[in-house]
Amino acid sequence: HFWASCRAKRQIFALSFISNVSFCEQNKSLQGLVGLRNLGNTCFMNSILQCLSNTSELRDYCLRNGHLTDLNNNCRTNTALMDEFAKLTQRLWTSVNTDSVSPSEFRNQVQRCAPKFVGCNQQDAQEFLRFLLDGLHNEVNRVTIRPKVSVEDFDHLLDDEKGRRMWNMYLAREDSKIVDLFVGQLKSSLTCTACGFRSTVFDPFWDLSIPIAQKSTGEVTLKDCLRLFTKEDVLDGEERPTCTKCKGRRKCTKRFSIQKFPQILVLHLKRFSDSNIWASKLSTYVNFPLKDLDLWEFSSEPSERPVYNLYAVSNHTGNALGGHYTAYCKNSAQGEWYSYNDSRVSPMSSSQVRSSNAYVLFYELATPSHSKYQTCRL
Repeated sequence: HFWASCRAKRQIFALSFISNVSFCEQNKSLQGLVGLRNLGNTCFMNSILQCLSNTSELRDYCLRNGHLTDLNNNCRTNTALMDEFAKLTQRLWTSVNTDSVSPSEFRNQVQRCAPKFVGCNQQDAQEFLRFLLDGLHNEVNRVTIRPKVSVEDFDHLLDDEKGRRMWNMYLAREDSKIVDLFVGQLKSSLTCTACGFRSTVFDPFWDLSIPIAQKSTGEVTLKDCLRLFTKEDVLDGEERPTCTKCKGRRKCTKRFSIQKFPQILVLHLKRFSDSNIWASKLSTYVNFPLKDLDLWEFSSEPSERPVYNLYAVSNHTGNALGGHYTAYCKNSAQGEWYSYNDSRVSPMSSSQVRSSNAYVLFYELATPSHSKYQTCRL
């Protein structure tokens, strides 16, 4: 009877466990599929929030309240933006039987921090993304006392060492979960055509704004746009810089490459003109890969072979005078793509993700990075 009783208890436990797993899996399939109500032309904000909500590591940071540790360690008085962002993310992933939630409290905090977003004017989603990431970073920055920046001469160093030193200098002042995820390092090489001297500068980037390539025949690909961004430019005439070696203004060539690839690579397709963001819009269809975006050719280090997978897109429909923002996101719980159109969330085919409305692309690193930067912290 004793062993029979034990077997019976094990069977009951097993059935209970299976039932609980089934229940959890069923509930899991509903997570992250909640819309955001439009509060009067806030589609630009809703689109970016859904893309960030589907950034797995940032979402988990909020769901596990990891931000609270960073906020408490910093003892900052102004933490409302991160608080409201975390609360909203938690509502998007824990709400039950809810089609949509209101981001009103979050929007109120955004407007307190940036009066530019007050009212119902037409706004740019990429500009809002930059503001939001910068604001979140400032509130959870692990650096409590920023050291003074010391001007050091790194020109005698090899490029890799120079880039590493400059990255460590950046981390000494700016170090947060947001930086861990979104910030990379860009290398700019300037070569004097008179003496051949080459100087390099390394700058952090939160996203890359890339021009849209134009072709008379054939499709335009994302790599075409990246090649245009990294192609060698000639600086002449009024643009002539001062050569460090010649000590005079000389005709130079300039070229970009990526020194450090971020875990989350945000690519902003420059559809609006630089002179006036609402003057004109390019509706060129750019063919971008959903999987296995290999950026080896744009790397400063030949040993780097970063491969990225797409997980979110912020779309803009309409023209330069006005329009509407939506988001396409790959739900991490289901592994399927969904369309987020303010309050409405609906399943979609992966074949529908590419369109001429794609504006901001969110890619996640699929391969482990071999960069030495990963362990370089001061």
